[in-house]
Amino acid sequence: MFDKSKGSARRPSPSQGSSHGTGRRKKASAAFSGPHVSAGPFEDADGVRYTVRLERVPGGVRLAEWSGSALRPRAPVMATDDLTTLVRGAQGVLVARDAEALAGALATEPQEAASGQEAGVSRGRAGDFREELRVEPLGEGQVRVARWVLRPGAGWELQDAPPMLPAKRYAEALADAVRTRLIPAMSDGVGAARP
Repeated sequence: MFDKSKGSARRPSPSQGSSHGTGRRKKASAAFSGPHVSAGPFEDADGVRYTVRLERVPGGVRLAEWSGSALRPRAPVMATDDLTTLVRGAQGVLVARDAEALAGALATEPQEAASGQEAGVSRGRAGDFREELRVEPLGEGQVRVARWVLRPGAGWELQDAPPMLPAKRYAEALADAVRTRLIPAMSDGVGAARP
């Protein structure tokens, strides 16, 4: 028979200060690391050391800066050579189709850059807004990979956060950057520049 005196006690909810609440889970999710390849370490202008990871995430690929076990809330910046190293290392991290699309983008045949083109671009939409994934040379051999959103009346606005998109979008932006000579072409995405 059911003992009513034992069954009436309620467990405190996580918001009532339980030691088993969501606080511990949030810490664990911040340190989560899925399949990835990394480059670095790098150091930003403030002296913070970080690595850049190309990660397989649900629905696509995330390119992000990590400092220790913390995801940094900004668009990743790295040397051009390190970006190509990440793409080459994607084999075995991403599904074969996605890894091949990224490597193939680096083997794109260079052409003349469009007048004034300053980034390799993949165009898309974010709700009602136009958006672009851009591979942008920053000078001194560095690039930033970031999303930009076109806001009516305000123009293009940098979304300073790690981009998380399908691999196809990264491949389009990389291929455009190689095509317009903003980053060097690689033979089959793994070797020296094409002749």
